[in-house]
Amino acid sequence: MPTIDYIPLDAEAVRTSIEIVSTATEADLSKPTPCRAWTLYGLLAHMATQHYGFAAASRGEDDPAIWKLVDLGDDPVKAYTESAEHVLDSFAQPGVAERIFPLAEFGASFPGSQAISFHFIDYVVHSWDVAKSLGTTVTFRPEVLEAAHTVAQIVPTGDVRLTPGSAFAADIPWSGDDTLDQIVAYLGRNPAWPN
Repeated sequence: MPTIDYIPLDAEAVRTSIEIVSTATEADLSKPTPCRAWTLYGLLAHMATQHYGFAAASRGEDDPAIWKLVDLGDDPVKAYTESAEHVLDSFAQPGVAERIFPLAEFGASFPGSQAISFHFIDYVVHSWDVAKSLGTTVTFRPEVLEAAHTVAQIVPTGDVRLTPGSAFAADIPWSGDDTLDQIVAYLGRNPAWPN
């Protein structure tokens, strides 16, 4: 079975997130998102924190303080873009997929290729989250969606999704044929949000 190279797929998802986030205005930052209890500002802060956390993990850093929510300062869009460019640079380093990533927020370490797949699925879904918050849509190439669908199916289900702070909510039954909608529904988002 061929191994999926998640680095270019992740880069595509992150660049897509940059494109969508770059359209946000200051007035948009207080808008709700499909993520429970997060405004767009809160979602961007979470996303930026994850970028810095995964980048640090790619260098073998395991300090839990790295995962403390970042302040986006006076220009949240710029701060988000800088965090995204930072993780793109970190994941582009030679041999990164073969490294061990200590992911303090998960309480475990993972092979780089697996850790990058976690980051990848997050940024496919978070790109969708941001687009929904802004009242627009996001599209990905079929190859990206196929890989994201594969990763989504590996995400644990059951009671773990019901615990506070779980990365994904319980799956939502969805019968549409759009692959991105299927992915987000499986990971606890309502494709018809905010309806």
